[in-house]
Amino acid sequence: MKFWQVGKRVLLFLAVNLLVMVTLSIVLSVVLYFFPQVARGGKNWLGYLAVFSLVFGMGGAFISLALSRFMAKWMMGVQVIDPRTSDPELAELVRTVHGYAQRAGLPAPPEVGVYDSPEVNAFATGPSKARALVAVSTGLLHRMKRPEVEGVIAHEIAHIANGDMVTMTLVQGVVNAFVIFLSRVLGFLAAQALRGNRSSDDRPGIGDYLIQSLLVMVFEILFTLLGSIVVAWFSRKREFRADAGGVLLAGRDRMVGALRALQELHKRPEYANANFTQAAGQNSAGFDTLKIDGKPGGFLALFASHPPLAERIARLENLRA
Repeated sequence: MKFWQVGKRVLLFLAVNLLVMVTLSIVLSVVLYFFPQVARGGKNWLGYLAVFSLVFGMGGAFISLALSRFMAKWMMGVQVIDPRTSDPELAELVRTVHGYAQRAGLPAPPEVGVYDSPEVNAFATGPSKARALVAVSTGLLHRMKRPEVEGVIAHEIAHIANGDMVTMTLVQGVVNAFVIFLSRVLGFLAAQALRGNRSSDDRPGIGDYLIQSLLVMVFEILFTLLGSIVVAWFSRKREFRADAGGVLLAGRDRMVGALRALQELHKRPEYANANFTQAAGQNSAGFDTLKIDGKPGGFLALFASHPPLAERIARLENLRA
């Protein structure tokens, strides 16, 4: 995949994270209006701000997780398959998902869905192991062989069994909290420094408030970028673990075969040049996708949520039998 195509995905990932942070910041700013001692440096303001930052940072992440199944169905157009379907291909898909779910010890079988897209992709989402959804694209079903599809499904079931949606939500929530807290502390301190020798008793004017708000926004953008690197690093670690879990469920041959098939498919010009779209919800902590990109290099590699396919294949081949 070309550099600019990988860059578009990274930019979308960052844009969504920034949008989430801006939304949280707007809500938090409204709340802080009623607690001026926090916003203006009153007594114990750091303690108040830390509590607010943790509540809003973690709260936003867990709200996203709670809505993940609904958002996935709505934004991706996922059609949940009735387990009693008469379509043999869809019935086999449901049996495969439920079989691996039982083997993985999930408390309840996930919902199984299909969405119309030429992109070869699959994802798992849901607020808990008992309320999960596994969805695959029509492109994956039509362009991969049955054992390869089983390898992909095993990978997604491993995500659910490992609790990756909740784990990544916790990571994202902690990062959000730090971004909110640090950006406001540094924004306040920088604004105070710009006020110079004015008495600390002087009530800040509208100009001071606008300058502080602008500084907070700049720091939020900076810390969101840095936080995205941390989240992406955790995500890559979880992908390796899900691959290993897929081996336990479906076997090494199916798992390696699935990754090799994806590797070959994404080398094809018609796939690389296709106008695939990614819903914003794919980048939330509760929405894990196969999301196979080309191998990003340099700085962009820090923001990749998935490791390069070649590295994933090599790790599986080196696993002990």
